[in-house]
Amino acid sequence: MFVDQVKVYVKAGDGGNGIVAFRREIYVPMGGPAGGDGGDGGDVIFEVDEGLNTLMDFRYQKHFKAKRGENGMGKGMHGRNAEPLVLSVPPGTTVRDVNTGEVLADLIEHKQRAVIAKGGRGGRGNIRFASARNPAPEIAENGEPGIERDIQIELKLIADVGLVGFPSVGKSTLLSTVSAARPKIADYHFTTLQPNLGVVDTADQRSFVLADLPGLIEGAHEGVGLGHQFLRHVERTRVILHVIDMAATEGRDPYEDFITINKELEQYDPTLLERPMIIAANKMDLPEAEEQLAYFKEQLDEDYPIFPISTVTKEGIRDLLFAVANKLDEIPKNYKPVEEQEDRVVYRFEKEDKAFSITRDPDGAYVLYGEKIEKLFKMTDFSRDESVQRFSRQLRGMGVDNALRERGAKDGDTVRLLDYEFEFME
Repeated sequence: MFVDQVKVYVKAGDGGNGIVAFRREIYVPMGGPAGGDGGDGGDVIFEVDEGLNTLMDFRYQKHFKAKRGENGMGKGMHGRNAEPLVLSVPPGTTVRDVNTGEVLADLIEHKQRAVIAKGGRGGRGNIRFASARNPAPEIAENGEPGIERDIQIELKLIADVGLVGFPSVGKSTLLSTVSAARPKIADYHFTTLQPNLGVVDTADQRSFVLADLPGLIEGAHEGVGLGHQFLRHVERTRVILHVIDMAATEGRDPYEDFITINKELEQYDPTLLERPMIIAANKMDLPEAEEQLAYFKEQLDEDYPIFPISTVTKEGIRDLLFAVANKLDEIPKNYKPVEEQEDRVVYRFEKEDKAFSITRDPDGAYVLYGEKIEKLFKMTDFSRDESVQRFSRQLRGMGVDNALRERGAKDGDTVRLLDYEFEFME
């Protein structure tokens, strides 16, 4: 089964907790703090494996979690960092954050890697908090939570040439004729339900990858038929091979077919029509095909190369393949759409999120929330008084006390932060 779009949940490993420990060794009268830091949590990493051609591995397993870091130990020993969780994906995979729409990675080359979710930093042990004012601190941090996110994974096939055209114009037959691929072929629309790839070898020892994409129809860019599902696979092709039923066996006008498909490509992505396009006038072995071809050429405004072929008699196919190979020789392998060609860094100002926000629950309690304050809460060890006092100072420094007063909080009112409740005190 071909799978080219899935949604999954990934969670990087949390950092290990730092610990509170002291040296108690003979002949070491002033041992002092000796609590080590926790190890870093494991990242979630996607790596390209050129042996894969589908996202099937993500179809049935939807949750992926990396391991957390090891807790710190006595004698100042650092906890072990967790190994990253490496997930293999096929070339042409794009990873997008579901909630923000941000593209996290565009993976093309074999062994290319991208960190999709960063593991949490290990918490600091009490050896890190020692100072002249507090030489024996009983403070340690919990590990930082790892990043978790819902992502959408899309596969855009990497082929040199993409076959486009209406259903039943002969795209699958052409692929099976020029390569070892064996797509399903039948005399009804949408026989091809998934993209098929084939390697084409020309008579002069050149080769390229040809992709047979499911038939497009009018409205494909809006989701009509199968077009919207598979139009994304045209994006990475370097040359578009437009197959047309020049015998008009289904009563449609060949030129209208050509205009309709081009309009769908343009409405999906305007840069697609900037790619080199070659027209394969198929079914030339049938009656009236010559007459239709002459009429087609009269209507055509653009100077597209046209090659009359027949996938049944194999007439004209050799010249077509040479023309495609010649066109590919003119285009660099690392061809990208125009807007992606410039290698430059763009810096954008990103407004920093508020450290916290305040709402009210129906019972009158004040609720604190926000990514920064919640992370601070999770990294605080509430089993130790010094850590609690430090957390209180941090909240005051963030302006939480003043913000609560402005919202009308009085002495003794309940304040909630995640699962924790405390009383507001003036």
